[in-house]
Amino acid sequence: MATETKQILILGATGRTGQWLVREALERGYQVHALVRPQSTLPISHERLTVFRGSPLDEQVLGQALAGCVAALSALNISRKKEWWLWSELSAAPTLMSDVMRQLVKVGTSLGVRRLLVVTAWGVAETKKDLPGWFRWIINNTQIGVTYQDHERQEEVLEQSGTDWTLVRPVGLTNHNKEVPVRVLLNTHHTKPKLTISRRMTARFMLDCLEQGQYIHQKPVIFEA
Repeated sequence: MATETKQILILGATGRTGQWLVREALERGYQVHALVRPQSTLPISHERLTVFRGSPLDEQVLGQALAGCVAALSALNISRKKEWWLWSELSAAPTLMSDVMRQLVKVGTSLGVRRLLVVTAWGVAETKKDLPGWFRWIINNTQIGVTYQDHERQEEVLEQSGTDWTLVRPVGLTNHNKEVPVRVLLNTHHTKPKLTISRRMTARFMLDCLEQGQYIHQKPVIFEA
């Protein structure tokens, strides 16, 4: 549990991983700011949850949501209009995550918010070569590849930002709610991870990193033990 009430911003709060971030943060006693699109619905209400509506690309709105926060956590993703169809048209710009990250770094720096924790994916950048061949084929031949390309761009933005960033690279995300141990690898070239981890445990890992000051300027690959 958080030892004192601290305020954090969560981006991507209406997504499947983002909702777990909101729930777990509230359970730990945080004051949570969630910045969501005007048409989005966040099916969570709590006295310590404040919902801001607007685009994270809007500097004024983002500044209002970040004000007073000690950290920002992002679970933004580029979704498809038909999630079950890997070739489906995208429902957001192909550079959404990296564009938002540039704005977050800019506004966060001006407000003194240095701690940034962001979900990307195993298979981004130098870890792509460590994936099973079938997984690389999916990235190379479907719309999933667009997401991985922008994950790589947002990682580059953070690496050059001068902030205290952590890039969390989960393996394949699942929706089960079981509490299971999480394993961490900082290099997957010689030791391969198992292929799944739940969104809930990913959210917990991010909050643990925040509370314990772990993995600053690192890119932990996480998976279920």
